[in-house]
Amino acid sequence: MNFIGEIAGLATSFFFAFTALIFTKVGRMIGSQATNRLRLVFALTYLVIVNLILFGEPLPFSAGRQPWMWLALSGVIGLSLGDAFLFQSFVAVGARLGSLLLSLAPIFGSLIAWIFFDEALAPLQITGIVLALSGIGWVVMSHKEPADTPHGHTRRGVIFGVLAGLGQALGLVLSKQGMAGDFSPFQANAIRMLAAVVFVWILAAVEGQAGATIAAVRKQPSALKWIALGALVGPVLGVSASLLAVQHAEVGVASTLMALPPVIVLPISYFVFKEKVGWQALAGTALAIVGVAVLFLA
Repeated sequence: MNFIGEIAGLATSFFFAFTALIFTKVGRMIGSQATNRLRLVFALTYLVIVNLILFGEPLPFSAGRQPWMWLALSGVIGLSLGDAFLFQSFVAVGARLGSLLLSLAPIFGSLIAWIFFDEALAPLQITGIVLALSGIGWVVMSHKEPADTPHGHTRRGVIFGVLAGLGQALGLVLSKQGMAGDFSPFQANAIRMLAAVVFVWILAAVEGQAGATIAAVRKQPSALKWIALGALVGPVLGVSASLLAVQHAEVGVASTLMALPPVIVLPISYFVFKEKVGWQALAGTALAIVGVAVLFLA
């Protein structure tokens, strides 16, 4: 059987897990919003180079109006607004609950694809999604956060977390519509990234934060090398893999496989950062892996 979409979904999780560690480090140096703006600029630069090498043009100007419309809208909603809501959720209710709320994306994605695009899931696939999400939730909920992590189950933080999951899901569904046929994920990603860059920097200019972003980098110039690496791994390789996943697999299946970074980060935290891992986290990891296996067998 052809598992291109499923394999791409798993690869996406590994890319995003690695880049999450990088951007956590950079975010503590220059701030999460400045990091987000700069990573998008680096990612767009990489994608322009990749598209020049692979297709002979920096952006897919030869693509029709429909792909540009769907993918640009996807970039604004998924890469700009979705990530902004996620960062706000982390601030309000902490990374643990914020990550758990983001795991709602597969459910939102499946519902959106079912309601608007008649994309149904088989019962076994639904079972796999439920198992994987349960495992992810178990791992995230059992994680012991540092004492300085923001806490508080505020209504605002929960709403932002739900909106982050909805933004990610809607971005993936819109991407799938814009990639009908054999449209290259690298070309699609370039359109999405361009729209996201334009949106976040216009918003930064309106809010008077554009200059502050540049000033933050000048104070911490070493942050640029980490942003450059993180942008290559996450927004370029990770997002391109995610587009390949939704192009070749159901949105619900793909987005579930892409929701595994909290599980993947677990062994990294244990072996690299020497964090203690309880039995709940191990059990949740096993449950998530079983869910992924069910998705492959469905």
